[in-house]
Amino acid sequence: MAVTTATLCTVFAVVLALGQVVVARHRAGGAADLAALAAADRALEGTAAACRVAQEVAGAQGAEVVRCAVQGEIADVIARVSLGPYAPEVRSRAGPATQSPAPTGPPQSP
Repeated sequence: MAVTTATLCTVFAVVLALGQVVVARHRAGGAADLAALAAADRALEGTAAACRVAQEVAGAQGAEVVRCAVQGEIADVIARVSLGPYAPEVRSRAGPATQSPAPTGPPQSP
């Protein structure tokens, strides 16, 4: 009976730890996505302004920006969330959508 109880407690502890890792990873991902979008929105104002906004947005999500880079209109952000002993880092990029190629055939009349 004691071995069964110890085994069940160990399994329960492992499941809780894995749940905490998943939650931390999802929070970091959400914060990185939002921070990258905010930085891309301000990319034309310069890297300093864009990264400052990214840090504010990530901070509001309970995360910290580990790296912020802006190249043209594309923002690349790495955010980290510390939850217990876990501190996952997630990278996210945001910017304008690429233009689709122009049609190659003759123009179609309506």
